[in-house]
Amino acid sequence: MTQLKKVINTYQLWSIAVGLVISGEYFGWATSGTIGFLISTLLVTVMYVTFIFSYTELTAAIPDAGGAFEYANRAFGLVGGFIAGFATLVDFLLAPPAIAYALGSYVHFLNRDILEIPVAISVYVVFIAINILGIKESARFSLVVTILSVLELVIFMVVIFPYFKTENFMAHNPPKLTIDGIFAGIPFAIWFFVAIEGVAMVAEEVKNSKITIPKAYISGIITLVILALGVMILSAGVGDWRKLSNIDYPLPETLSMALGKHSYLAKLFASIGLFGLIASFHCNTISYSRQIYALARAGYLPDFLSVVNKKFQTPHWALIVGGLVGFMAIFTGTTSQIIILSVLGAVIMYGISMLSLIVLRKKEPNLERPFKVPFYPLSPIIAFVLSMVCMVAIVYYNQDLGMIFFGGMLICLGGYYLKNKAHARHK
Repeated sequence: MTQLKKVINTYQLWSIAVGLVISGEYFGWATSGTIGFLISTLLVTVMYVTFIFSYTELTAAIPDAGGAFEYANRAFGLVGGFIAGFATLVDFLLAPPAIAYALGSYVHFLNRDILEIPVAISVYVVFIAINILGIKESARFSLVVTILSVLELVIFMVVIFPYFKTENFMAHNPPKLTIDGIFAGIPFAIWFFVAIEGVAMVAEEVKNSKITIPKAYISGIITLVILALGVMILSAGVGDWRKLSNIDYPLPETLSMALGKHSYLAKLFASIGLFGLIASFHCNTISYSRQIYALARAGYLPDFLSVVNKKFQTPHWALIVGGLVGFMAIFTGTTSQIIILSVLGAVIMYGISMLSLIVLRKKEPNLERPFKVPFYPLSPIIAFVLSMVCMVAIVYYNQDLGMIFFGGMLICLGGYYLKNKAHARHK
């Protein structure tokens, strides 16, 4: 079988880490109060910092395109690997349709005659084609659009900073801060960071992975923490933050509140704001295709999905089939529902990954670990506990979606068991 190429350097991997996530600054906000949402965001930030430092140890030690499913497979066997693989697949298959729809919303904001869904479908077609052409070209593109996205968010924060007022941030909050108010904001706080774990899926294509992966992961999470807290706090204090909740273009709307409805800068920002969404969509496309490829290579998905294009050395069938799933997701639910399913898959994957780290420390003590998580075992334990808190909060407030997720996982696990049983019978 043709193998994936090792071509990605530290700067490109940082751009993929940041690019995977940066769309979370552009849309996906929903909150019943700024105070509760700030606490949700701080809680989630602690989870992600401890998780990424812990996950970096796994990724640097086991640079496999399967990511979490490979770690769980080594720690817990086939069932553990399946649960991690299913959760990761939901995470990365459902993030791109949400981002694609947001891209459509930003374009619709600029031109009301252009509808969201045709834009979303077109984005899939274009970026699947780009990613089929080769990871080296994709990584270069990622570096450019991610740098532009980061610069844009920095400019955004500088422009709105003079308009920030503490009284705006504190206004319209519920009379009492409750656990319900904090928990309800968790899925949307996670959207500020979710998908950074996708770096693990390109680990097989990284040059000098022992050094490159830790540098890219840690610099990436630092970049994202600064951007997430800055954008969230400043945007909520410019005007009536309730206008930003449940819309897919909160940043241009924030500029409109600061500079006026007919501000040229708000329209301009929406235009260049497409870079952030493009960066995330592009990087998530890389990650979902590598996850499908790795799961197929391990026998969890049909074999043809593990085929690598001989000319470009990219998993073309994984890209195409993942795109078809994305098409269906765009037509079957709102952006917020897709986001919730994506982050539910993410937090379950985080939890099993932290358990895998602890188990592998005991099970494979001689495994070469180029990077070791600081404050072990406290860091992975904190990440595990917080990820389980997030999972409970998400399921409690979205019970129908929780049933869909876990029902789908059980059906797929049953199908995998029957497939293996039939295969064993024919040997």
